[in-house]
Amino acid sequence: MATTTTSPSCTFIDTAASLAAMIPNLTNLPTNPPSLYIDLEGVQLSRHGTISILQIYVLPQRHTYLLDIHILGSSAFTPALKSLLESPSVPKCLFDVRRDADALYNLFGVSLQGVWDLQLMELATRPGRKQCVNGLARCIRTDAGMGWNEVREFEARKQQGLELFAPEKGGSYEVFNERPVKKEIVEYCVQDVEFLPKLWMAYKKRLTPGWARKLESATEERLALARSKTFMPDGRNMALGPW
Repeated sequence: MATTTTSPSCTFIDTAASLAAMIPNLTNLPTNPPSLYIDLEGVQLSRHGTISILQIYVLPQRHTYLLDIHILGSSAFTPALKSLLESPSVPKCLFDVRRDADALYNLFGVSLQGVWDLQLMELATRPGRKQCVNGLARCIRTDAGMGWNEVREFEARKQQGLELFAPEKGGSYEVFNERPVKKEIVEYCVQDVEFLPKLWMAYKKRLTPGWARKLESATEERLALARSKTFMPDGRNMALGPW
């Protein structure tokens, strides 16, 4: 599939050659702030479903790579990419790592490490009650520092994507496996990761040393839980915070 240009630019990776060409752009990058921001889309995303697309936003390049896991399958996780995802010294930011970590580990044997969980960062830096976690859309609207026009564009793209894949809106998650990928799905995938650096910056400014330690411990607990046999990705516990 040809390079897809959005804002920021985006490259769809669906061949061994394009995958090999991408890897050097993900290595030897700055770590503060983190350079890599990751999300996954799929059908029933978990050990019980499939991964369709793996999104990687590279902050220094302002560029998003969309890896076609539906087409590439296990061949997408080359030793170089697997090593990067599993390296504790390469920081990677995800929003609610649990389903992503579950799917990567149980479907492809990838054990995520070096994770900043932005959902937990929001909870750790939120004043007041910390019983329940917030969703990504709410965090972006509230904490990404967007102006009114940006919020309108964000909401419009979000809605276009939801109408295509959300069953309650008449869509189907199978749309993530349609090829060529619809323009609205590409924009939805890119949008989900391009705002993550703004969230990391906002929460990092508010994160105290004490809560940083609690955050690290809770993130490790989430990663361990996602790899365990008892993890329930659709349980009510998903809405509850660890503190």
